[in-house]
Amino acid sequence: MGLHLSNRQEWVAQSEIRNMSIECERLGGINLAQGVCDLEVPFEVRQGAHDAIESGINVYTRFDGLRELREAIAKKHEASTGIAVDPENEVVASAGTTGAFYCAALALLNPGDEVIVFEPFYSYHISTLRAAGAVPVYVRMSPPEWSIDEQELERAVTKRCRAIILNTPSNPSGKVFSLGEIEAVARLAERHDLFVFTDEIYENFVYGGVTHIPPVTVEGMRTRTITISGFSKIFSITGWRVGYCICDKKWAGSIGYFNDFIYVCAPAPLQMGVVQGLNDLGPGYYEAVAREYLYKRDLLCASLRKAGLEPYVPSGAYYVLTDMSSVPGKGSKEKAMHFLRSTGIACVPGKAFYHDDAGENLARFCFAKEDGILEKACRSIEAFRP
Repeated sequence: MGLHLSNRQEWVAQSEIRNMSIECERLGGINLAQGVCDLEVPFEVRQGAHDAIESGINVYTRFDGLRELREAIAKKHEASTGIAVDPENEVVASAGTTGAFYCAALALLNPGDEVIVFEPFYSYHISTLRAAGAVPVYVRMSPPEWSIDEQELERAVTKRCRAIILNTPSNPSGKVFSLGEIEAVARLAERHDLFVFTDEIYENFVYGGVTHIPPVTVEGMRTRTITISGFSKIFSITGWRVGYCICDKKWAGSIGYFNDFIYVCAPAPLQMGVVQGLNDLGPGYYEAVAREYLYKRDLLCASLRKAGLEPYVPSGAYYVLTDMSSVPGKGSKEKAMHFLRSTGIACVPGKAFYHDDAGENLARFCFAKEDGILEKACRSIEAFRP
């Protein structure tokens, strides 16, 4: 047979998000493709990590994270949901939100299990499911509100269906699921006895009076919900890799053991940096972040319109899906590359968020940038003519 790559390499091919970041760097452009979030890390978070390093917190932690972090996460969860959790048995700190999801998928899904995913989707969710041997089943959301069809959702369930992913606020659409929509998911999950994996990493990024509703707070969801989130976005520490999941203790132990096997632990001193951020930064910090990002969203959307491109204005997260049908190119990749060469601004081709060709006239722009950089990018966008 000879030397060859494993079959797994097919589902870890370089993502379009990173591909466009590489192309942007090669051309010396401004990267509005990858959600790297280059804003300043809060002083409290930096100081907490520094103090931890200096005080010797540099060795392996417990497989599910430092006690201080688990307690801080449990306190945060109770404050936002009204639900008390046991930090000793129901919280698992992991290597970012992606790491927490991967460990949960390995612990709770068998090869061949089907998992419902709303589309447009975050591509790493799909890669993670495939890595665990699970099979994604797609349910399309309809623009401009990215609404869901409860009947279509029901039709997606087969006897092999095991779970559903609920990403709210959503990457890439910025959709924030309403109470009614989450209740529809809850009814489905209860009817068919499904797990609900949530990805709530953008929970603090909501705009225009919209409220993030933690799915675990809906009736019937407490035991079946695997709440997943992290700190990469809210503290601008995407490279630190500190995330977590919260769930019933029946599931948490195995999730933690997979975390030990794959990652050992999240970086010890960086866990303590997050602890200090959670303990010292009050509600005013999170409210200020939402206000700041509302300004950035509106700035980018206005510039896209001036360029003749129609944005789907997001209610949450920090991305804008945009209609690129007027941009030259046969598909979303050609359109994104034409836009990059014309403006120096990188975006993500819409095909990265769909399993078929439904995204070929879309692109995703990220507005998690310092004001000066974002304003410069917007001037370049406004000068574009299809």
